[in-house]
Order: sequence, then structure tokens, then C-alpha cells
Amino acid sequence: IALPLAAWAFIRPLRVLAPELAGVQCYSGDVCSDDPGRVRQAQQLKIEAVQFVQRKLGTIEHVPRMIFCSSPACEQSFGFAGNASYNMGTSGVVVASRGWRDYYVRHELIHHVQGERLGAVRLWLFTPKWFIEGMAYSLSDDPRHPLQEPFEGFRSQYERWAAQIQGQALWPLASQL
Repeated sequence: IALPLAAWAFIRPLRVLAPELAGVQCYSGDVCSDDPGRVRQAQQLKIEAVQFVQRKLGTIEHVPRMIFCSSPACEQSFGFAGNASYNMGTSGVVVASRGWRDYYVRHELIHHVQGERLGAVRLWLFTPKWFIEGMAYSLSDDPRHPLQEPFEGFRSQYERWAAQIQGQALWPLASQL
């Protein structure tokens, strides 16, 4: 019993698995937020992101829970350190107050699909960073041009790689990187 409690207390991203314990309420569509007045907006962001990413990458096997923070207290509870959003492998996505943008939510959902297709451990330990981040920035239609380095370079490298594999199976080739 002590180990799960210690993990909960010291590893904030694990709170994605039980966000209610961090003061966040979950609603239909597995959307959670600390601001009930913005739940509809959060649900729309998730619906749009799922549809967008499925058009680009195919069916998402398990659409993750998404937690949308509106307050600094919520962000602190989930361990934000300047990021607008992050994902927890294939368990969930957390969005900070500044991340309530379509391209941020799509970006994290792309990471989720990468984890589904390549395996979360393989993705984070063995897949090149340029592929992971480059794909997410490119396919999410992130409007920021140029991005800060190294992210603009990652996006460019991914786009060069993807242009060479047109018509070929993306995921088998990605698994060989």
C-alpha cells in the first residue's frame, strides 16, 4: 500500500490515472477539468483532436483520458514545469491553461498514437527524438514557424523523412528507426 501512495505523492504525472484525487472532476468523454465552466470547450478540443489525428494517422485504438487545467494549482498538482501540455504514454494527456489550443491537444494525441503503434517504452527509449517531436509538430499543423530549436529542426527532418516514404507503410518504417 505504501508504494502506490508514495508514487502518488512524489510522481505528479501519475495523477493522470486518478485525477479526482488531485481535485479535478471528470466528465463524459473521459475529459477532466478543474473548471466546470470550461468542460464543454475541453470536450470540443478533444473531439476535434481525435477526428483530426484519425484522419492523419488512422484509428486510435484507445482514446486517452484528457485533463485540462485552468488554474496554477491544477498545473502544479500535475507537475507542469513550463510546458503547455504533456502525455503519459498511452494513459492520458494533461493540458495546462496556456495549452488550450487545438494544435497542442493534437500534438499530444499524436504522441499517444506513436505510443500505441510503436510501444510506449520503445518510443521513449529507442525512437529518435526528431521523429517523435518532428511528427507531432508537423502533423498537428502547429502554426508556429519557426519553432525554437531544436524543434524546428526536428520538424524539418521528419518532413524530409516522410516525403521519402510516401505511399509506404509509415509505422513499419518508423519501427526501424
